[in-house]
Amino acid sequence: MTRLVRGADGRMWTVRSRIEWRNPSPDGDFEHDVSGGQGPGVMMMLIVIVMGVILVSWTPAEVVVPAWLVLALIFLFMFFPVRWSLRRPWTLVAESKATADEQPPELWMGQVRGVLTVRQEASKVSRNIEMYSLPDVEGPLQPVD
Repeated sequence: MTRLVRGADGRMWTVRSRIEWRNPSPDGDFEHDVSGGQGPGVMMMLIVIVMGVILVSWTPAEVVVPAWLVLALIFLFMFFPVRWSLRRPWTLVAESKATADEQPPELWMGQVRGVLTVRQEASKVSRNIEMYSLPDVEGPLQPVD
């Protein structure tokens, strides 16, 4: 998402956001990831699939499985992957270029979680730039030197 916004002082600002597929480490010198990577998640998914195949193959032919039960199981298994994808962190950036009347360029960055939240924050940042010529210091964006 990218927006061009004209500030109250006449400067043009670019407000953009991008999704981060990896969680940024809070510390630059953090040595290892506590979760151990993707291995445990992949292994659990394989175990669930194997157990599901065994359950279906051992089910007697006389057993009738209602369609609503199959749909409920699909929704149950899809809940966490969908939640994970919708709650990814987004980097929100607002930057302005230098102008002819000696105003320096500015760069503000911050992180927001969730698709809907990033849209709301981008709208708030755009509104603050239009009204006050700067993003709100109390919001998720902070100035970068």
